Amino acid sequence: MQCCLVAGPFSPRQFPSPPHPAGGGGEEMGRDWLTRYGYLPPPDPLQARLQTQEGLSDAIKLMQKFAGLQETGMLDERTLAMMDQPRCSLPDIIGTSELMRRRKRYAHSGSVWAKKQLTWRIRSYPQTSSLSQAQVRSLLFYALQAWSNASALTFLEVPSDSADILVEFSRSFHQDGYPFDGPGSTLAHAFFPGEHPISGDTHFDDEETWIYDPHAQAQDLFAVAVHEFGHALGLAHSTSKESIMMPYYQGPQGLPYLYQLPPDDTLGIQTLYGEQPLLSPPALILSSPTPVLLIGLSVCLHRPRPPAPDRCQAHFDAIANIRGEVFFFKKKHFWRMQLTRNLVSLEPAQIHRFWIGLPTDFPAIDAVYERSNDSKIIFFIGQRFWVFADTQVDRGSPRPTTDLGLPPGVTVEAAFVWGHNGKTYFFEGTRYWRFDDWAGTVEPGYPRPLTLWKGVPSGLDDVISWNDGSTYFFKGTQYWRFLGGSVEADSGYPKSAPQDWMYCQGSPTASPAPGPRGGPGKPGGGQCLCSGAGPSSLPALLPWILALAWALR
Repeated sequence: MQCCLVAGPFSPRQFPSPPHPAGGGGEEMGRDWLTRYGYLPPPDPLQARLQTQEGLSDAIKLMQKFAGLQETGMLDERTLAMMDQPRCSLPDIIGTSELMRRRKRYAHSGSVWAKKQLTWRIRSYPQTSSLSQAQVRSLLFYALQAWSNASALTFLEVPSDSADILVEFSRSFHQDGYPFDGPGSTLAHAFFPGEHPISGDTHFDDEETWIYDPHAQAQDLFAVAVHEFGHALGLAHSTSKESIMMPYYQGPQGLPYLYQLPPDDTLGIQTLYGEQPLLSPPALILSSPTPVLLIGLSVCLHRPRPPAPDRCQAHFDAIANIRGEVFFFKKKHFWRMQLTRNLVSLEPAQIHRFWIGLPTDFPAIDAVYERSNDSKIIFFIGQRFWVFADTQVDRGSPRPTTDLGLPPGVTVEAAFVWGHNGKTYFFEGTRYWRFDDWAGTVEPGYPRPLTLWKGVPSGLDDVISWNDGSTYFFKGTQYWRFLGGSVEADSGYPKSAPQDWMYCQGSPTASPAPGPRGGPGKPGGGQCLCSGAGPSSLPALLPWILALAWALR
C-alpha cells in the first residue's frame, strides 16, 4: 500500500528523502531506503555508530519478510525492484524489531482510541480531480465503513472541526510538519490515535491524480483511503501479502460497496476495538452472488424483476432530499434523482435491498427526511419511525411517533427540513408541527393549520427543500413551488410532477404503453445494466451508487 506518513505518539523520524534504488545496484541507496523505513538506525559518525555488514544483512532479511520475498539478506535484483515500488512512507518497524517477532502478522501502533464511536469530517476536497465532491465523499464513506463492518467501531460524519478524523486534500507545506512533494512519491499521510488535536487526521496530496477506476494508471482514492484510515485507527503495517495494511501499494480493490477487509486486517482491528455486536448486523455486507453493477467491465446480467410501479402514473408515497439528491418512494420501490436533476435509472430500485431493517410487509412509506443535527435518515410508516445512519438501521428502531412529541394517533404524511430556518416540519391532513431535531421534540405552539402555507391542499404526499433554495409541495400528480422563505405558492403552479420530475410525456395521469423493458435484442421483463470499460463510460459514483446497484437487482 502506498502513500502514508503517519505521526503521533510513535512519530517516525524525519530523514532526507533519498531516491529509490535503481535496478542495477546501489548499496548506498539501499541503506538509505532501509534507514528511512525503520530497518536500520540512522548512522551517527560522531558516536561511531556505523552500520555493520551483519546488521545490514539482518535488516535486508526483515525487509524481505515484509515484502514476501525470499530472505537472502542480500540486495539482489528482486529486492532492489521492490524498493522501487510505490508504498506507504510510514516506517515498517516502529521502535524495535519486536513487531517482526509477533506470532500474528498484523501489528498495532501502540495507539488506540478510547471510544468506539468516532466522528469524521472532510475539511477540503481535491481541486483538480475528475471526481466530484459527492464521489469523493462516497469513496471515503465506504473506506471507513470497511473498518466498521469488521469491528465494533461506528463512524459519524459531523460538520465540526472537532471531529476525530479530519480529512484534507492539501499541497506542499500545510502546517502539520509533513509537507507533500507534488505528484508521485508521498501521496498521503495519517496520524495515529491520541489526545493531540491532529491525532487521527488524514491528509491527501492535492497534486496527485485521484481517481476511482480499477483499470486506470493513477492513484485509486478508495484503496489508499482504506489503508490510511487503518493507520488513523491504530494499525501499523502488516507482513501479510493479502493485507490492505501491507506497506506496498496493491492497486484498486474493486467495488467499494462490496469490499471486505482481509482476515489479517479484520483480526487486527478486532483486537483493538472488538467484534461488531450481534444485534447490529454489518451494513452493506452482502452474501449474494455477483452484483449487477461491475464498474469497468462490459457486462449485462438479466434477472427476473418483481412487479414495479409506473413512475408516470398516480402519486408518490414519499419524497425526500437525502444528501442533496431527491428520492421518490412508491410502494416498495424508489427512484433517485441526482444533483443535475437526472434520474439514475428509469427503472425503480427496491427499498428493502437498500435500507435493510425496514419491515418487508409495509404497504407504503409515509414520509422520509434527513435529520439536520446528525444527517441520519428518518422513515415514517404508520405511527412508527425508523432511524438510519446511511443504510444501517439504528438500534431501538422502530419507535412510536409519540416519542417525538406528536399526539397519539398521528401519522406523519410529509416531513422536510426547511432551508430557510433549518427547522423540521411534520404534516398530517390539515395541520402541521414544527420539530426541533436538536432537542428531539415538537416546539410549543403547534400544531398549526396548513392554510398558513398559502396555495397548497391538505393531505400532502410530501415536501422537500431543493438545492436551489426553493421548497416543493407534492400531492397526487401535482406540485407547488415556494421560493426562498416564502409561505405562498409561486404563480403558475401547480404543475405536473411526472412531466417535470420523472420525464414523462403527455397527461400527468397517463401511463406509457406497456412493452418489453429490455430493449431490442434483450429479454423482456428483465433487467440489464451495462457499464463500459473506458473511463468516459464509468457510472457516476454519487453517494450510495454502489448500494443502489444492489437495490436495483
